[in-house]
This record gives sequence, C-alpha cells and structure tokens, in this order.
Amino acid sequence: MQLKSLELVGFKSFAKKTVFNFTTPITAIVGPNGSGKSNVAEAFQFVLGEQSIKSMRGKKTEDLIFNGSKEVARSNRASVKLLFDNRKRLFSIDYDEVVIERVIYRDASSEYLINGSQVRLKDVIELLSASHTGTSGHHIISQGEADRVLSANPKERRAMVEDALGLKLYQYKKEEAQWKLDKTAENIMQVELVRKEVIPHLKFLKRQVEKIERAQAMKHELVLLYHQYLKREELYLKRQKADIKSRRSGPETRKAELARSLIEAKAVLESSTGRDEKSDELVSLEHSLDRDRKRFDALSRELGRLEGTIATEERRLSLLEKAGANTETETIPLSPVKKFFSEVEGLLDQVSGEASISEIGRLIGTIKGLIKSFFATLRAESYRLKEHRDIENDLEAFRKQQTDLEKKISLAEKEEHSTRQAIVRLKADIDREKDTNRDAEKRVFQIIAEQNDVGATLQVLQAAEEKLALEEANFKREIQEGVAIIGRDISLFHQCLIDEEQAISEDRSVQETRRREIEKIKVRLEDAGGGTGEDVLKEYKEVSERESFLVRELADLDQSKNSLIEIIADLEERLSAEFAQGLGKINQEFQRFFTLMFGGGVAALELVKIERKLPESSVDNILDSAIESVEKEKVEEGIDIKVSLPNKKIKGLMMLSGGERALTSIALIFAMSQVNPPPFIVLDETDAALDEANSKKYGDMIESLAKCSELILITHNRETMSRAGVLYGITMGVGGVSKILSIAFDEAVAVAK
Repeated sequence: MQLKSLELVGFKSFAKKTVFNFTTPITAIVGPNGSGKSNVAEAFQFVLGEQSIKSMRGKKTEDLIFNGSKEVARSNRASVKLLFDNRKRLFSIDYDEVVIERVIYRDASSEYLINGSQVRLKDVIELLSASHTGTSGHHIISQGEADRVLSANPKERRAMVEDALGLKLYQYKKEEAQWKLDKTAENIMQVELVRKEVIPHLKFLKRQVEKIERAQAMKHELVLLYHQYLKREELYLKRQKADIKSRRSGPETRKAELARSLIEAKAVLESSTGRDEKSDELVSLEHSLDRDRKRFDALSRELGRLEGTIATEERRLSLLEKAGANTETETIPLSPVKKFFSEVEGLLDQVSGEASISEIGRLIGTIKGLIKSFFATLRAESYRLKEHRDIENDLEAFRKQQTDLEKKISLAEKEEHSTRQAIVRLKADIDREKDTNRDAEKRVFQIIAEQNDVGATLQVLQAAEEKLALEEANFKREIQEGVAIIGRDISLFHQCLIDEEQAISEDRSVQETRRREIEKIKVRLEDAGGGTGEDVLKEYKEVSERESFLVRELADLDQSKNSLIEIIADLEERLSAEFAQGLGKINQEFQRFFTLMFGGGVAALELVKIERKLPESSVDNILDSAIESVEKEKVEEGIDIKVSLPNKKIKGLMMLSGGERALTSIALIFAMSQVNPPPFIVLDETDAALDEANSKKYGDMIESLAKCSELILITHNRETMSRAGVLYGITMGVGGVSKILSIAFDEAVAVAK
C-alpha cells in the first residue's frame, strides 16, 4: 500500500483526532446522511492544496474548522495529514515515509509541512505532480461530481485529461516560464524607459566633456608654449644680466681710478702757488658740470622708469580690450550688488502680513524700478569700461610726465652743453697762458673728458639694466598668471630641454610671437570656462557606466527572453507529443470499460478546435515600448466525447439518460486512471445512480482498478461495500462530532469461522 493513513484533527465535523488506516486495496466509508462521510473526501482535497473554499462546501476559512457545540468547545485550528509509503520512491524525496500536512487557523493563516518541515504550496504541488496526484481531477470525485467530466466544456475536459496523463507538471513549468517571460518583458520595458531617460542626459554630459577636453587640450598646448616661452625668457634674462654685469665691470673700475686721479690732479692744482682766478673759475665750472651731469643722469633714469610704466599700462590696456570682447565673463564689484539687494530687502520689510493689494502692487512697481535702474547703471557704467578709462587716464598723466621730463632733460642737456662750452673756452684761455699750472690743468681736463666718456657708457648700461628689470618683472607676472590658469605645472618649465645657444641667439620677435600666441590661448580658455570640470567628468563617467550596465542588462534580458521562449516551445512540443500518446491509451481503456458497462457500443475522446477572440498583449510590442491590447484570433484545442450505445440510435452525450451518463462518466474516469495510475482514488457516492445489475459491473471495475491504485469509496451501495477489505462506519455523536467504527472483513470472517 502506498497510502498508509489519513489523520484529521479539528477539520469540519472531526473535532477530535481521527485516523483512517488504509491496509487493503479497497476501503469503504459508510454512514447515514449528515454523518460527515463527504468531509473525508474534502479532507483529501484540503491536504493536497485545494484553494477554493467553495469546492469544499464553505464560504470562508473558518468554515473548515470545527465550530463547536454546547457539549464540545470549538477548535482554533484544523489539520489534515497524509502518510505515504515511499520505499519505492513514489515521491522524489529521500525518505521511506512521506507525511504531507496542512494546518489552518482562524485568522486564515495556513501552513504546509512535509515530514514536519514547513514548506510552500509550490513545493507540495511539485512533489505531488510526480505521482499524478493533485487537488482535483480524475482521482478525487466528490459527491455529485461524477458527471463533471461529461458536463465540462472541451477546454476543461482537456485539462482533466492532461492532469490524468501526468502533464500537470509540464503545464506548471510552462505557466511559470510564461510568467517569467512576461516579467522579463516588463523588465525590458522598464530598463528601456530608464535608458531613454539616461541617454539625453548622457548626450548633454558628453558635450560638456568634449568642451572640457578641448579646454584641457588648449591647456596642454598652453603648458607647452609656456614652458618654451618661460625657459627662453629665463635664459635671455640670465644672459643679459651676465652681459651687463660684465660690461659694467671695466667702466666702473675705470671710473673709480679716474676719480682718484682727478682728486690727485686737483690737489696738485690747488696746491700750486700760481693759482689765479681762472683756475678757481675752472674748478667752479667743473663742479657745475658735475651737478649738471648728475641731474641729467637722474632725469634719464626717471624717464626710463616712466617709459617702463607706460609700456606696462599699455599692455594691460591691450589685454583688457581683448577680454572686453567677451561680455559674458565681465565682473563687477560686490558692493553695488550688496547695495541693490539691501534696498530690495528694505522695501520687502515694509510690507506687513496685513498689507493690501494696492500696497503690494506699489511695492512691486518700486522693486521693478530698482531693477531697471540697477541694470541701466550697469549698462551705462560698465566696470570693465571704468577700469579701461582709469588706465587711459593714468597713461595720459604718465605721458604728460614723460613730456615734462623730456623738456627737463633737454634743458639739463643744454645747461651741461653750455657749461662744457664755458670750460672749453676757459681751457683755451688757460692754454694760452703759459704758467706753471698748465700740466696739472691739462691732466684735470683729460681726466674730466675721460670721466664723461665713462659716465656715458655707464648711463647706457643703467638704461639697459632698467629695461631688463622691467622685462624681469613682466616675466614674474607671466609666471603668476600661468599659475592661476594652469596650476603648478607651469613651474616645470625649468625641466624643458632646449638648445640654449640657439635660444639666446634667437631674434626677440620670435619670442614676442610666442607671447601673443599665449595671450590668444588664454582668451580662448577664458571663453571656454577654464575650469577643470572634475565634477562633470565624474558624473559623465558614472552616467556612462550606468548606461553601459543598462545595455548589458538589456542583452541579458533579451537572452533570457529567447531562452524562455525556447523552453516554452520545448514544453509545448513535449506536452503535445505526450498528450497525443496518452489520449490514445485513454481511448483504448475507455472503449474497454464502456463495452464492459454497456455490452458493446463505441466511446472515444476526440480533439476539437476552439476558436475565439481574446485581447492579447504582444510581447514584441512591449519590447518596443508600444504597449496596447490587440484583437487577434486564437485557436485552442479541447476534447469532445463521442459515444454510441449498442442497439440504440443514440449518438452524443445530450441523448443519454441519467444512468447512462453515470456509467459513461465512471467508465471515462476509470479509463483515465488506468493510463497513469495515481497512488489512490477517492470516489464519493459515484455509484448512487446505479441499479443492482450495473452495481455488479461497477464492483467488477472497482476490483480491476484496485490492482493499480488504492480506492477509498464513500458509498451506500451494498454491492460496493462487499468489494471492500475494510469498512469504516461514520456516525454523528454528541455535539455534532463525527466518530468512526472500522470493520476488517477478512478478520471478521476468520472470527465467524
């Protein structure tokens, strides 16, 4: 025996623990009407996972739990337990006994257990499917449902046949694969929607990144240009400094020597006894000439510095004019903006919570006026233009100073020339005089002349030094500007490898061309924003990675979709093949049982086409993000029953009498059970409509059927009872509680003998 026992606790009328042991192929359950016999059949449905409370003659879950009476308290839970012998591995579980149990509570919660371990309903269904057992179908025929297989429509009848053939597991897998396919299609649609949201942002970020990359390329180009320019400028300044220092060394030494010689010559001249007024006059003129020369040198140096300042301001003015072309980057001082916001905030503070509409309107008008005035001021008085005018005013003042200095230098030059002329004339007078001081005086004159030459040379070198100092200041300022634009990388210009001799001998116009190119790139960088764009690059990388992930996700989902479609096609092919093979076997058994019942005739199951219109959602359209319900023809297959009774012109189910329908349905149920025999079959009063002669035929078929499956028969038919090995009697005890009494016929016969 594969089914060993059924245990009920608190299920419907079985308030107390009740156990049915199945030790013979046929077990009959008898009892008066209302004693609870049919509750046993429903207990089988319940424990095997039936979800419809209505099919178990209830409206809600509580109706399946013993509700109590005056004598017996109600139960808070109901449980049904089936015990199977699994030594032949009827179930795919490594236990010799398998216990399937279902428990429900009054709060509508439910538990499923296999060998005491809590599982899901899905696990129970999968376990039972391998043994061709389920909650309904051909192996559990409840009271009044014997005719169900005949009265069902072709589609429902096909489902019953598939269940009998053990194809329910395939159907379950197919439905699960279809559900996964629908879920995959939904996921594809969601991923596509997310990707459609990401792509425009990604394109925007890509444009920003391209702009940043162009700016970075310009920065790289600027770095290279800066390195070349600064390295050459550094070498030029260093060489110029060394050259001026070298050129200044000789004249300065000679100047010191001449100064000492002049002091000595003057001492000789002054110590001469023959000194006269002309000598004093000559000394006075020499002092005047020295003062004139110093004044001329001072004015020349001041003019040099002023010319350097003018050149710097002109360069600033040129840069400002270039930058002025880009009005978007114009900046203004913070103070007028703060003043504007302070005025607006002051006006807003004047309005109380109870202000009228007119007051608010007046306030809005005032604020509009402030805004117009603010922007008019900005348009009328651009701060960049103000700076432009300031530089021009400074240049005008500097040029005026330059003109004044040039006039003063010209006057000093004339005075020096006049003094020189006087000295020349005086020297001529002295030359004409033949006195003892003539040699000393000649020496003084020679020294002074040479001093003038040396002074002129040093003056030229001084001007060159001042020009070089200005160039060095520009060099340092260029480095500072470079640091502000491209960072500390500019300091690497020291490492730039160039030919020093070629760089020093290079014409300065080439270096000036480099400087202008640097200025152009700096202006373009300013227009491009000039920032590093690290946040944009980071966001672009993140969004790009997300888009790549979505693409991979779509590919994986598409692969899953194709795999599921192949699985469904394979399952449909296997279902079709096994169904066709099984249907042939059922027809053979159906014909055999039908002939046994009616003494002849013809009975068969035939496939029929069912055509109807169903709104379907196209998976392809879902994948294309165009979801809509479309009307399309769908062809399904069902099963029709063709019968022909012997010696009668009756063809078709509609012409059968009640008894004939009962016999036909029983023959079909038994035929279905013979193809893939389940471990047990429950028949609830399927023989109620049979007369005595047909009851004997029914009994013969039961005994034949019992060779393949255990039979649990709920019956009032004595003929059926006589075929059972164990007879369970059910009575309704005190308080509406069902009780059982069992009789084993083999044991009873032995006792009787």
